[in-house]
Formats: sequence, C-alpha cells, structure tokens
Amino acid sequence: MDACEKIKTGHRLLIFVGTFLLLGGGFFWLAWLPITEEIRHTESEIADLKQKVNLAKIRAKQLADFKKEEARLDKEFSKAVRLLPHQREIPSLLSDVSELGVKSKLQFRLFSPGKEELKDFYVEIPVSIEVSGKYGDVALFFDRVRKMARIVNIVNISIVPKEELSTNLLTKCRAITYRFKTKADEEKEKAKKKK
Repeated sequence: MDACEKIKTGHRLLIFVGTFLLLGGGFFWLAWLPITEEIRHTESEIADLKQKVNLAKIRAKQLADFKKEEARLDKEFSKAVRLLPHQREIPSLLSDVSELGVKSKLQFRLFSPGKEELKDFYVEIPVSIEVSGKYGDVALFFDRVRKMARIVNIVNISIVPKEELSTNLLTKCRAITYRFKTKADEEKEKAKKKK
C-alpha cells in the first residue's frame, strides 16, 4: 500500500481544506489587502484632487469677477481724476470760475484764493468770493459753477441787499475746489506732524 492510500478520506479532506485555507490566507494577506489599501489610498487622492479642481474652478470664476470689478473701479477712478484737477490746472480752474461770474453779469469785489487744506488723499483749495449783482444773476452763476466739469462747491453763502430796498445784492461765499495730494504735499504734512 501506498502512503497516499493509507491516509483516510477525512484526513485527506482536512489536508485539502487546510492547504486551501493556507493558500487563500496567503493570497489575502500578501496580495488582496495591499491592493485594496492602494485602491482606498488612490480613491482618497482622487477625491482630494476633485475638491482642488472644484476650488480652482470657483477661484477662476472669482478671478473673472475681480477683473470686472477692477475694470469698473478703474473707470470710476478715471472719472474722479477728471473731477479733481492737478496743481498746474488750478489757476485755469479759478479763472474759469471768475469768467463764469463775469458771464453771469456779476461784478467781482473780491476773489481771493485761501490757504490750501490737506485732507486724506486730496487738498481743498478755498476761494473767498464777493460779488454784486441781481438775484437771478447770482443764481445763474451758482448754476454755471454746478455744471462745471470739475468739482467746485459753493459754501457759506450770504446774500444781502447792497442798499435798503435795492434789487442789487451783495453776495459773499466761499468756493472750494479740490485737487489730488502730491508727494510734496505728503512730505509737508509729515514735516508738520514731526514739529
């Protein structure tokens, strides 16, 4: 009798099942688990990359919105620059205001630019004005100043008759115009703060 024939059928079955379990367990531990762990790791990386792609898409859309907003702000800034003259344009601006008064049939008694006042990013230039003329002429002058391309505010308006019961009025006011602050203005401001 052979050695194989001496082994009983029950034992043979046990050896077969044991061998199958040993080979199946080895396959599971050595091949299946590492592959599934690598699959889980890869799926996690894919999810992270998808999240990054979605975030990049959102940021790209925001970038386009930011560029549109920047273009809009540039237009508004350009308008503001046109409204606020530079230092070299101030004399011509003041002569334009004076000319509007003459065109409005007003007689200038006083036209005196005051001391410039430094503000956050601009400089106020006040001008004391005293004119005489009829009420309609004064109103026409104020309306023409309002329609100027540059910002000129009229404040502290005082209107009194030149003589009692006269239609000729004496008008006193301050015209304030503005310009952008220059580096020289900023240096003056710093020097004043140091004192």
